[in-house]
Amino acid sequence: MLKKILLTSAAMMVSAGAAYADYSLTILHTNDFHARFEPISKYDAGCSSEDNTEGKCFGGSARLVTAVEEARKRSNNAILVDGGDQFQGTLFYTYYKGKLAAEMMNKLGYDAMTVGNHEFDDGPEVLRGFMDAVTFPVLMSNADFSGEPLLADKLLKSTIIERGGEKIGLIGLTPHDTDELASPGPNVIFTDPSDAVQGEVDKLTAEGVNKIIVLSHSGYNVDKAVAANTTGVDVIVGGHSNTLLGDMEGAEGPYPTMVGNTAILSAYAYGKFLGELNVTFDDDGEITEAVGAPIIMDAAVSEDEVTVARIAEAAVPLEEIRNKVVAETSAAIDGDKNACRTMECEMGTLLADAMLARVKDQGIEIALQNGGGVRSSIDAGPVTMGEVLTVLPFQNTLSTFYVPGSTIVEALENGVSQLTDVAGRFLQVAGLTYAYDGSAEVGSRVSDVMVGGAPIDLDKVYGVVSNNYVRNGGDGFKMFISAENAYDFGPDVADVVAEYLIQNGPYTPYTDGRITVK
Repeated sequence: MLKKILLTSAAMMVSAGAAYADYSLTILHTNDFHARFEPISKYDAGCSSEDNTEGKCFGGSARLVTAVEEARKRSNNAILVDGGDQFQGTLFYTYYKGKLAAEMMNKLGYDAMTVGNHEFDDGPEVLRGFMDAVTFPVLMSNADFSGEPLLADKLLKSTIIERGGEKIGLIGLTPHDTDELASPGPNVIFTDPSDAVQGEVDKLTAEGVNKIIVLSHSGYNVDKAVAANTTGVDVIVGGHSNTLLGDMEGAEGPYPTMVGNTAILSAYAYGKFLGELNVTFDDDGEITEAVGAPIIMDAAVSEDEVTVARIAEAAVPLEEIRNKVVAETSAAIDGDKNACRTMECEMGTLLADAMLARVKDQGIEIALQNGGGVRSSIDAGPVTMGEVLTVLPFQNTLSTFYVPGSTIVEALENGVSQLTDVAGRFLQVAGLTYAYDGSAEVGSRVSDVMVGGAPIDLDKVYGVVSNNYVRNGGDGFKMFISAENAYDFGPDVADVVAEYLIQNGPYTPYTDGRITVK
């Protein structure tokens, strides 16, 4: 039965006067946390203790503990759920894998989560260890995992929980292309999300459940498609596309976004917001009201002191990783700011080469690295992970996308548009070469653009790899915001570079004339 969303004041008065007893539920939710147990900066990167003391930081597990506790006090019935991708993103995951995530999620009292693609980054083994450690169900409906023994007896497609004497059905979704994004292994076969959700809705409805929530790590657009293509879903808690919904600056749509009779929620990423939807159902399980907003986890939210101490304790072994030798270079790798923001530089060449090598087998032809993302040089000899992280401190992730050649030229022009300011938008590249004349008029400085040794075709669509900051319009690269098939949630660029150095060690830094200054 299609459910009706009655949001007008008149409808609410009718509901209030009816003979039925309304059921109110607060849905607290997070998504794409990516191991940000410590506070983050406004750029979603690490935030120093000094800046945190000055009130400049956001998020962190200690703030979430406080915010969730306060939200529960405001509600008679509340659930806390997650839209996936707790794994990957900081050294906490590198060291602890899913163990610290499980500990913090148990502490926060989550009721369920869905599997994100990054939960498969280290195969079914690490995911199984995480599921064994948490005290709540982990869900994924759109896959046949019956042939994977590590998942078959533990992972659920859906589940039923009770709150306030009512049954609530929860269904999980993960990206349809997770086999291309992560490492689920050959025994997990992913299926259509809409069909999977409808199948689980029908099962839950047959068991007398009339309040159904989908936890979806599939992206905002897929969530809207699932809402349009299914019946019986009341709420979709989103993830994967790091979408912020609400009426604040940067929001991509209203909170909730209504598609038919389904309310779609999303709370950005990295623990920067805690989503809170207050929803009211009548006796038939029909929603009569759905209101709320993501709550920003800024300095106004106090940090739970016990959690602060625990995260500080967990951070101690990370110093060993920062001091760990991961590679060797035969000479110093020049990452000087003045070089990397005005011409081809050794560090820029290394970063672009490393990014392109990581995804070249996916049909990607071009790598673009903003010079402002290069923060240091590396001395000759042993290379520690700490040195790599000093070069790349922003926790940017690998992004792949597709744009026509004309857009690439536009991006190159943007890169050389502020040379006198030594601006960070200057592009280091791999897979293409170009020339520029800094004395020419802005917008007409770039020439001789070649891709794979051939002149760039302005109409041809090329596969590009960069970092999530550039892809999402940072440093003036707004031409990439609407790129086709964009995926911004690959591994940390620092990890990609470290692995490339290991594979090509001892590394010899070089430049090869891929950028010509006229």
